Amino acid sequence: MRAEAQNTADQIGKSLELLAQRLNVETAQHRLEEFNARVEDPNLWDDPDAAQKLMRDRQMLVDAIDTYEGIKQELADNIELIELGEMEEDDEVVADAESALKALAEKAAQKELEALLDGEADGNDTFLEINSGAGGTESCDWASMLARMYVRWAEKKGYKVELQAESAGEEAGIKSATYKISGVNAYGWLKSESGVHRLVRISPFDSAAKRHTSFTSVGVYPVVDDNIEIEVNPSDIRIDTYRSSGAGGQHVNTTDSAVRITHAPTGIVVTSSEKSQHQNRDIAMKALKSRLYQLELDRRNAAVNEMHENKGDAGWGNQIRSYVLQPYQMVKDLRTNYETSDTKGVLDGDLDGLMGATLALAVSGKSRAEAQGD
Repeated sequence: MRAEAQNTADQIGKSLELLAQRLNVETAQHRLEEFNARVEDPNLWDDPDAAQKLMRDRQMLVDAIDTYEGIKQELADNIELIELGEMEEDDEVVADAESALKALAEKAAQKELEALLDGEADGNDTFLEINSGAGGTESCDWASMLARMYVRWAEKKGYKVELQAESAGEEAGIKSATYKISGVNAYGWLKSESGVHRLVRISPFDSAAKRHTSFTSVGVYPVVDDNIEIEVNPSDIRIDTYRSSGAGGQHVNTTDSAVRITHAPTGIVVTSSEKSQHQNRDIAMKALKSRLYQLELDRRNAAVNEMHENKGDAGWGNQIRSYVLQPYQMVKDLRTNYETSDTKGVLDGDLDGLMGATLALAVSGKSRAEAQGD
């Protein structure tokens, strides 16, 4: 087998090693048998929430086993084809198998990254909050660009996207928006997007065509499921109702159905502006619990966060990424130094490269922190 193909096969082999480690492949089939036995229990659906979690956990294990076995088998098949083609001097068979190996390497690398999403809440759905910074219309337009970017990314992943609340900008864009994004590992992928995002471009709102810099903050919080207990003292919260409005200030509802909950001890404020006030209270309370849970996760991960903060001041406080459209094209993550000139692709939702680099950094930082604690 030629050196390039051998290197590709070795790369896939390394990905398989990590997948086997994360799956704990020696016990995977035994765990699946246990799941299957529990699924056959006639009393399973007496507790619908527990049953749904069991079915979800079982399916995740099935998918992990199928992924591992599928990549392993495809690797063996293509190596066999290459060796057979070389033996029979069939260049077309060799070329096709080598091309298939390259595609498999990309797939294996992606699955390897997904296998790193093993945090306590990584598998959960997530809330995504976007808030424009100082700068008026410029920042509001940038906030709407980011909202579109994340919605496009989520749709490409096959995730469900629900707009929970939105405040329109006075001239263009949005002041803020909150989305619920549902799907396997939604929080795990998006959690690294929390922070300040900076845009540099020629402003479409400036008649002098000057270059402008805009800032927008992004917050990501896991949806708290029934397996995570978050207690909220009723005396700690204030619930206000108000009339929600849409673009241009036009009222969407004629009644005060929108809900705002303020948590006094932390200063957290969450809103929801669906048509039903009862629904809005439920949505806002879930969002508050998610924010409080995120505070707890941040506390637990303080050692890892401190290691990242010690990398140095990025220059704009909590800024994590720059998107430069003028005078050149570049998106750069300031934590990993990952960069790409495909600004259009990124703004259209091609974020896996940026997210993957940050995820890998977070995992290595966690490993170093744990090693230091030993």
